Amino acid sequence: MSTVKVIFNEGKINKIGEVPIWLRITKDRKPSYMSLGIKVLKSQWNYTTNKVRKSHPNSQRLNNLIAQRVAEAENKALESESSVNYTSSKKITKNIKGLTSISFTKYAEKSNEKLKRLGKLAMYYNAKGVLAKLKIYVDEREIQFTDLTPTFLGNYENYLLGKGNNQNTVANGLRIIRKIFNEAIREEIVDFNKNPFIIYRIKTAPTAINYLTEAELDAIANLKLNPSKSIYHFRNLYIFAANTGGIRISDLLLLKWSSFDGAKLSFVTKKTKAQINIKVPSKGLQILNLYKTADTLLSDFIFPFFKNDVDYSIPKNLYLALNNTIHKANTALKDIATECKFTKNLHFHTSRHTWATQALLKGVRIEYVSKLMTHTNIKTTQVYAKIVDEELDKAMDLFN
Repeated sequence: MSTVKVIFNEGKINKIGEVPIWLRITKDRKPSYMSLGIKVLKSQWNYTTNKVRKSHPNSQRLNNLIAQRVAEAENKALESESSVNYTSSKKITKNIKGLTSISFTKYAEKSNEKLKRLGKLAMYYNAKGVLAKLKIYVDEREIQFTDLTPTFLGNYENYLLGKGNNQNTVANGLRIIRKIFNEAIREEIVDFNKNPFIIYRIKTAPTAINYLTEAELDAIANLKLNPSKSIYHFRNLYIFAANTGGIRISDLLLLKWSSFDGAKLSFVTKKTKAQINIKVPSKGLQILNLYKTADTLLSDFIFPFFKNDVDYSIPKNLYLALNNTIHKANTALKDIATECKFTKNLHFHTSRHTWATQALLKGVRIEYVSKLMTHTNIKTTQVYAKIVDEELDKAMDLFN
């Protein structure tokens, strides 16, 4: 007969006085041990009940986790007892560990390191920040997959909102946690039925879409700026994007003259890996002509932000260059908004919103707008159609 017991392993106390909680599985007087990944101070452990004291801020959650682990271990031990073949305590422990052979914490770290190796540094640093917040919430404790219940996620969401995070920032973080959990399910690390996101729904808040009118765009284009200053070039980049398909800044910065045939731009987008072929309108051509000289090589970058002698195929070089330049662009646009006396929050992505809105107002079909913006779902583009309807309503009000 096998027995399962919770062990407060004081022999493994760490430097800050925390003691790990283990399970001891005994069969034929031979014990085997398994860590639960939980550590508490001696003062927070009730030796009589073998539970975490109520003085611990997460006592209920930890005691529920311990009880769940004991139940899982007893069930696995019972299955082993029913086997026709002899099973030792070590084999029972091995079978129990198979239920959760790796913690969520360890799996998430491993998953994120894979992003780093693949050179997906933006995703890597984003996920790293999300996991760091989660680690603080659980007091640096290692998180098991079974910890991530709908109740846990709801409490965590409230905690983040209470810390001043907005709803959509919280939602983005939870999507990363969901993505990691789904990866573990695909790799059969955890059972599909254990997925808390089957029940828990990630909540988002509607966001206001800032875009410029033609008059506001003209005001920026006509602003007198010093060509020797970076703000002049960031203005040109913004005007180009707002007139040429709302191209993302990450793609614009990487454009080379080899992508331009004199009339069209052809390139593969960084974010969606979609092939784009777009005819450059006259306002866009005027800006391109500012940067084309007799010495220009096809291998040169079109816009003067990236260095032609730097290898941006190295992920770290590209990540740092993009982050630094996008930050400078948004700072410059805030100065431009102040100069133009705009009350709108101007950042580079508004060029994308501006192009989409203006394109629909000019009668471009929504399918074409969606394709040029490389939206994977036309529903994403329909938000601009709603804005256009509102603008048309305002226009009709002029007849009153």
